[in-house]
Amino acid sequence: MINLKVSTAQFENRSGDKEYNLSVIEKLSGEAASKGSDVIAFHECSITGYTFARSFTKEQMLDTAELIPEGKSIKRLQQIAAKFDIVILAGLFEKDENDNIFKAYVCVDKSGLTAKYRKLHPFINPHISAGQEYCVFEIKGWKCGILICYDNNIIENVRATKLLGADIIFMPHVTMCTPSTRPGAGFVDPKLWENREADPTSLRLEFDGMKGRSWLMKWLPARAYDNGVYVVFSNPIGMDDDQLKNGCSMILDPFGDIISECRSFDDSFTTAVITPEKLTQAGGYRYIQARNPALYRDIIGQEHQPEQKVVWLTGDTL
Repeated sequence: MINLKVSTAQFENRSGDKEYNLSVIEKLSGEAASKGSDVIAFHECSITGYTFARSFTKEQMLDTAELIPEGKSIKRLQQIAAKFDIVILAGLFEKDENDNIFKAYVCVDKSGLTAKYRKLHPFINPHISAGQEYCVFEIKGWKCGILICYDNNIIENVRATKLLGADIIFMPHVTMCTPSTRPGAGFVDPKLWENREADPTSLRLEFDGMKGRSWLMKWLPARAYDNGVYVVFSNPIGMDDDQLKNGCSMILDPFGDIISECRSFDDSFTTAVITPEKLTQAGGYRYIQARNPALYRDIIGQEHQPEQKVVWLTGDTL
C-alpha cells in the first residue's frame, strides 16, 4: 500500500438544506484537493442535517430521504469528486423502493458510488430501519470500513470491521454536548456559540470539557489502539437544529494517537498522511494475532434482547 493523504471535515450544516450543505462540501473538498488530499470525510447526515428529523413523520422522512445511487445528492457528490479528483464520504437519509428508511453514509469518487453503509443502531427517528451488514471497501489499495456514530460504542462492531479487513475505519458522528447518565454530560448553551468571537474561551472550555472532547477521549483512542486501525472521526461544528455540536474532527493512528485535529470554530478540515508501517507496528496487530476465539466464541455470540436507550431523546434520567 502507498501512503494516503486523508482529510476529515467539520462544518455547521443547515437542517434540510441539501443545496447549502452540498455547497460547503464542495468548497471544503476543493480546498482539501488543492492541498493534495486523496480523500475527505464529512459527518453523519452532513448532506441533510440530522437532529431536526427526530420528530418527523414517516412521510416527512420519505420526503427528506433519497434513493441511492439514483438520488440527486449522490450525483452531485460524483460531480464534486470528479471536479477535484478527490474521494468524498458523506451522509444522508436513504429510502429504498419499498419506502424503508435508513441512515446511510456513502463513498463517492469520480466514477460514482463506490460504497454504501447503513447505520446498524439508528435512533434519531422511529421510522428509520437498522442496517444489517458491515461494509468494507477499497480506496487506492487501502481496505476501509464505515461505522456511524452509536455503532462505534458497541465495541464488537469495530472488531468485526477490522476482522473483515479494514485498516481505516471512517467514523462519522453527530455527537457530544448532549445529556446522558454519565457525570459531567449535558447540553452546551447556544448563547456561547453566538458569542464565540467575543468570548471564545468560555465556549472552548465547554467544548473541551466533560460535555465534549474529554468524553470522546475516554473511548475513541481505544477503538484505534485495540484494533490496530486508523480512525477518521468526523463531527459537525455549531448548531445542528437546536443543539450545539463541538466539532473536534480528528484522525487517529493505530497507536491511538491523534495525528491531526480540527481546533477552530470555523467550517474547516484537518489532514494527515496515513502510512502502512504503523498497521503492524502497533500493539493492536499483535493482540489480534494472539486471539483465541475458542475461549469466547459462544460467550460473545450468546443470544440477548438488544436494548438501546438514548437519554436526550427519551427524557429518561436513569
